[in-house]
Amino acid sequence: MGQRTIGKTILELRGIVKRFPGVVALDKVDFDLRIGEVHVLFGENGSGKSTLVNVIAGVYPRDQGEFLFEMNQIMNLTPLETRQMGISAVFQEFSLAPNLTVKENILLGREETKWGFMCMKKMQAYVSSILCELGFQLDPNAVVYGLNRADRQMTEIAKALVQEAKILILDEPTSSLTEQEVQRLFEIIKKLKTRGVGIIYVSHRLDEIRQLADRITILRDGKKIATIRSREVDDTQLVEMMTGRKIGALYPYIRHKPKAISLELQNVTVDGKLDNVSLYFREGEITGMAGLAGHGKSSVARAIFGLEKITSGKIFLNGEIISGLSPKKMLSSGIVYMPSDRATEGLALVRPVKENITMASLDLPEFSSHKILRIRREKSEVSKVIKALNIRTPTMKRPVMYLSGGNQQKVLLCRGRIRNSQVFLFDDPTVGVDVGAKKEIYLYLKELTERGGTIVFISSELSELLNLSNRLYVIHQGHVSAELTGTSINERNVLRAFFSKSHVSESLSLPTGKLSKKRLKYSDRLKF
Repeated sequence: MGQRTIGKTILELRGIVKRFPGVVALDKVDFDLRIGEVHVLFGENGSGKSTLVNVIAGVYPRDQGEFLFEMNQIMNLTPLETRQMGISAVFQEFSLAPNLTVKENILLGREETKWGFMCMKKMQAYVSSILCELGFQLDPNAVVYGLNRADRQMTEIAKALVQEAKILILDEPTSSLTEQEVQRLFEIIKKLKTRGVGIIYVSHRLDEIRQLADRITILRDGKKIATIRSREVDDTQLVEMMTGRKIGALYPYIRHKPKAISLELQNVTVDGKLDNVSLYFREGEITGMAGLAGHGKSSVARAIFGLEKITSGKIFLNGEIISGLSPKKMLSSGIVYMPSDRATEGLALVRPVKENITMASLDLPEFSSHKILRIRREKSEVSKVIKALNIRTPTMKRPVMYLSGGNQQKVLLCRGRIRNSQVFLFDDPTVGVDVGAKKEIYLYLKELTERGGTIVFISSELSELLNLSNRLYVIHQGHVSAELTGTSINERNVLRAFFSKSHVSESLSLPTGKLSKKRLKYSDRLKF
């Protein structure tokens, strides 16, 4: 890898400007990275973080500014040239070839050949050793198309680390990883630092920043606010610098008033994912769903909405059997599902904001009559929900792909609001979303709950579940390992149920009452 002087500047950006139609994404931004440091980019969705790392990775050409790498002025860049220079990136939106295997993706462009033929055994052994070192439980021969989001995330990270990088860019790398995988990644990051790799780390998670960051650069509305040493600022100051305002309490007080059971699962089995699961969900209540990644919590929502086949058992909506109905019929019944992977399952990225918001509601009489679209009414209703959820877009005609991650997520959430659904299935609705946008989403959940909606809230952040749920199920290896209510919803009980091989005792299920528990700080989060 060569001798490098720790602390010496390897990358310097001066006055970087990047424009998109109608938007200045980066406005004269300065940034530098030193050898052997973790430099965190911190800011709200839409602040310019992803645009800046795309400029560094050669994906976006800069409109103005200077780019210096190892003290040399670089004029024009392509992704191939940046990789050849030693800049490797893991982006928030995956860049894998879905029809290739894990092994083929990791070694894409770096295949081992002999006499024009690929050395398959050698490549297999090499990839297996890389995955073993990373601690990732991945089958090198698995086709990426069939992997879940967490496995795809691990494949992206392995792909970036397989080359000897001088600069490693990690854009929200832990969004789909388990706690054990996160800690293993952090160990690797610390090891890379000692080898002289400069790391640009993009994250909204304050606990991760505290563990990793040497310096932090805060961006807001495309402008650099400050670059500071991590130890010189506390979490509250960071969040206020990010948002430009006093953020106040992150979690709102929600007046849960549970009423009738609206949705119920009786002895539901989904092969390989859920085994004889019985659950119920009530109007006027947020019911949390917790569990380790891959243990079945997401399958609950997907089975309800008709996306995963039920092999036995029944699902009831307001006393009527709905098992086996298609997603279209579930929508018509008043159920809406918000998937965790908004890019591949939730949004039509190339289509405008307006179309993405109303695409599941065009069959309603408010929006169409005799198969003719009521365009004025559509625009009026879309304008209302854009304002209500504070979606930052210059126009409702803007393609969703040009919005920040947080604003994309809010576009997805608008579908249930504009359709006036009654049952909401949320699967990790705040993944990849900044603190300010999270608070807006929490307020949206509060509004839905207090107007009598049935909320199924699946999350990979323990603090969200503890602070928002009135009742909480823990799913372990496809079984319900606990049902918690009231003051029994606490970290100790939830974590114990994560690893329970049998049902937690009935003593943990207390009568539903007014939720009174200590609110967690921003940094008191556990990713699982």
